[in-house]
Amino acid sequence: MSLTLYNTLTRQKEPFTTIEPGKVTMYCCGVTVYDYCHLGHARSYIGWDVMRRYLQWRGYQVRYVQNFTDIDDKILNRARVEGSSMPEIADRYINIYFEDIRRLNVMDADEYPRVTQHIPAIVHLIQALESKGYAYAVDGDVYYNVQQFSEYGKLSGRKREQMQAGAGGRIDPGEPEGKKQDPFDFALWKAAKPGEPAWDSLWGKGRPGWHIECSAMIRARLGETIDIHGGGGDLVFPHHENEIAQSEVLTGKPLARYWLHNGMVTVNGEKMSKSLGNFTTIRDLLDGKWSEYPQPIDPMVVRLFVLQAHYRKPLDFTASAITAAVHGWQTLKDALNLDWQQCNLSPQAAILDELDSQRSRSVCAARIARFQAAMDDDFNTAAGLAVLFELAKSLKREFNQRCYQGSQELEDVQLRALSQTLIQLAGVFGLEVEPETLPVPEINVNWIESLLQQRHQARQEKRYVESDRIRNQLQAAGITLIDQPNGQTRWHRF
Repeated sequence: MSLTLYNTLTRQKEPFTTIEPGKVTMYCCGVTVYDYCHLGHARSYIGWDVMRRYLQWRGYQVRYVQNFTDIDDKILNRARVEGSSMPEIADRYINIYFEDIRRLNVMDADEYPRVTQHIPAIVHLIQALESKGYAYAVDGDVYYNVQQFSEYGKLSGRKREQMQAGAGGRIDPGEPEGKKQDPFDFALWKAAKPGEPAWDSLWGKGRPGWHIECSAMIRARLGETIDIHGGGGDLVFPHHENEIAQSEVLTGKPLARYWLHNGMVTVNGEKMSKSLGNFTTIRDLLDGKWSEYPQPIDPMVVRLFVLQAHYRKPLDFTASAITAAVHGWQTLKDALNLDWQQCNLSPQAAILDELDSQRSRSVCAARIARFQAAMDDDFNTAAGLAVLFELAKSLKREFNQRCYQGSQELEDVQLRALSQTLIQLAGVFGLEVEPETLPVPEINVNWIESLLQQRHQARQEKRYVESDRIRNQLQAAGITLIDQPNGQTRWHRF
């Protein structure tokens, strides 16, 4: 089965083919850096991270670019309130972004271009639009002439009467309508205002409009056409619609072959917003400061919760859903973190050779195929997780049978392959167990063996009270005993 993706532009699933065989160029709209990242950002960037990981697992070489918008009214407003500057605010929240998003095990992008690094490229792009009749200048402002682009609206499927209603609050509401030739025209360049950062241009000092930024950065970093353009569903109109209008009239080529958009986040069924009091940041969620679930949350729980829903579907954060994800992660974590020494097995021995062996393939091949089939169907992470849980339960069942009952269904090589398959597929989802960092106290093996001999003698003489007392004594010292059918007792430290 080939990989198929739902393309927002065509409104259907399509087989995935790349511009250059074996390589993927991928651009995702990044954050405007004026505040802490919230649950919506967590959902979005975990989703793109897993898509990128899966494409790499499938053998593609992925070049992933994600921008920072570091010039915006919101950044300038915060700088005024704090008596700071735009660069200081931008730098601070870029650093905070990395702190928060890395806690969620989201891989760094290959590049993080900033708008302020691309002013000459933006000015050049606007000049080209103006020279071709797609832009016009008025008193130092420059606007895109929507009427000139006959395909405007093809991404969102909106009619003109629907466009204002779906503008998402980023359609330059403060602009004087008298400057525009059409109400739906949008700003490419804004004339400088007193006290604001500004750059030189043919139209006078000013700064870029929001929509032109990504068109310029994509062209500068990835070229005229990319394989995948991603973003939140709220960006379809007007932002991505405007990117297409700006880019394609100059190149005559598609800006992106596939447009992917993730669903929106709600909290207890309501839209997340500061005005409703349900706005929650990533760090508050992880640090136990979310009022709905006031206790620290493992970042892997958040990843698991996000991936339980298809990326295009809405995602509702609730305390009960997080609780269920906590239990789900414990199941996976237990299977990913088995104590192999207690079964006299080393999971490090000849793993790659074993995974290629016929016996190993018989255990793992079907599960890997089901995982790939799920993810090939427009990144169906929910179905992929079902395979992970099945693997985890099979692994723990066989492991427990071997350690606690002294029986086994799988050979050692197969058990190791099962474990490595789980680790590999969980890694595609970025689900990883952190190594233990706490110091492990030394144990007195001679003392333990002496008590085991005493307990063995007590059991032979049917002094079960004494036998239980010794077991409890060892249990209090962190030692678990495993009585086997052959009469022997094994122990391990937990």
